[in-house]
Amino acid sequence: MKIVEREFGNYDGERVIEYTLTNDFGMSVSCLNYGCVITKIIVPDRNGHFENVVLGFDRFEDYLEWSPYFGAVIGRVAGRIKDARFELDGEEYLLAANDYPNHLHGGQKGFSSVIWKTEKIEQENVVGLKCFYRSLDGEEGYPGNLDTAVTYLLSNTNELSISYEARTDHKTLINLTNHSYFNLSGNLKRDCSEHILQLESDRFLELGLDLIPTGKMLESKNTPFDFNQGRFLLSGMKSSHPQIVLAGNGYDHPLLFKKSGENTIMLSDKESGRFLRVTTDQPCVVLYTSNQLEGPFSISGVRARNYLGVCLETQGLPDAIHHPGFPTVILHPEEVYYSKTKYRFFSNTIGV
Repeated sequence: MKIVEREFGNYDGERVIEYTLTNDFGMSVSCLNYGCVITKIIVPDRNGHFENVVLGFDRFEDYLEWSPYFGAVIGRVAGRIKDARFELDGEEYLLAANDYPNHLHGGQKGFSSVIWKTEKIEQENVVGLKCFYRSLDGEEGYPGNLDTAVTYLLSNTNELSISYEARTDHKTLINLTNHSYFNLSGNLKRDCSEHILQLESDRFLELGLDLIPTGKMLESKNTPFDFNQGRFLLSGMKSSHPQIVLAGNGYDHPLLFKKSGENTIMLSDKESGRFLRVTTDQPCVVLYTSNQLEGPFSISGVRARNYLGVCLETQGLPDAIHHPGFPTVILHPEEVYYSKTKYRFFSNTIGV
């Protein structure tokens, strides 16, 4: 197992470094100290051909100009916060309205667009990178100094684990996730419409026109949001369900897991034979099928278009601060925020 680093660019006078973690079986994960961005995940298909299965750019400048959060850690709070404001203990906090009039993915300069300090991890059967960032009191409008650590670990079982840890000196909000866009076809040969998704969920959050949860939890049975037996993503994208149409003819919805504790998500692509098993301790996954990806840029030589990747954003419920019935995303000074999500890749010739 090894770690290789190379200079990837420059940001505000600081070097942007790409670290590539490789295990003994050829799987590799590349990530930046900028935004903890995962630029590549290289895994084999059923025939042993190694290809990239996430969306990312070859040039750092493209991340600055075009990136819709490709591969980045999102914080302090993932998703939208309605009207870019919230109240804690009777005090109102005004946030950056970077998705006017709402706040999105941490603000103008969230965790996804800052330089993190890094520390390499090299052990017998694991290589990894630990990233550190201090978000100062008042940054993007949030209260409290928040110290966050994100750890990427790659094992010899072709599993990437991402763990998040944070502490604050003042009551604040936190809801972290990774915003990788997966495409198991390999090197973007096809879009993700023929991917099959399976997870145990019986409810999803209804979205308003602003794509923010209304507070209603809708039953998913007999709708395009029922993934209990597995379904092609295309079956939802082509649906006339009002929530699908509202999100731009695709998914951009929080799916709520049936049970608390660890839950599993399975994503697969029949043609390549690749499978991705995601396990998480978070209460929901925001499923986004890149309905708004089309643009005047290319991704590793492929023109950007809708449905080219699928995001599985494991996290707390979006806009929870405005919905008392949702699990809290408030962090107190005496607490430690911790969550972990694991991504294991395999093919149908290898098995689980």
